[in-house]
Amino acid sequence: MLVNVKEELNRFAKYVISQSRANLTRGKKNSSKNLYNSLDSEVKVSKNSFELSFLMEDYGVFQDKGVSGVKKKYNTPYSYKSKMPPPSKMDKWIVKKGIAPRDKSGKFISRKSLQFMIARSIFNNGIKPSLFFTKPFEKAFKGLNKDLIEAYKLDVEQLMKNTINNK
Repeated sequence: MLVNVKEELNRFAKYVISQSRANLTRGKKNSSKNLYNSLDSEVKVSKNSFELSFLMEDYGVFQDKGVSGVKKKYNTPYSYKSKMPPPSKMDKWIVKKGIAPRDKSGKFISRKSLQFMIARSIFNNGIKPSLFFTKPFEKAFKGLNKDLIEAYKLDVEQLMKNTINNK
């Protein structure tokens, strides 16, 4: 049932995921590899319908679409209004990035202070949209219609051959 359609949807999803992963790496948004590794797809094909879902870490949407800060605005549906991102969530990222600034006297800034400063900066300036997923999806989607029609045509032809041969 709809073997060619399923194959075409899998091809589409594979392209979108590979390009999204490449965009994450090129955009230097791949420090923990959690988002990179979470990118996946699920194709469901039944007798009368088909469905394609893309999966990723929850925060992937914010990395893709961006988040407006309280001072700096982006064209995005998401924004910080009154609650700052939790500073403690910045700890692993700070370590992976090797961020260890010093104050005016040459002493290292405490990690707690650094976490707070980064969280406050994100709250004020937001997260710039990277469109790591949106761009490859839209590019591939433009050609999907004709490819899907062709795949569906092949499936119908195969169904007709099987029906004729069984009679």
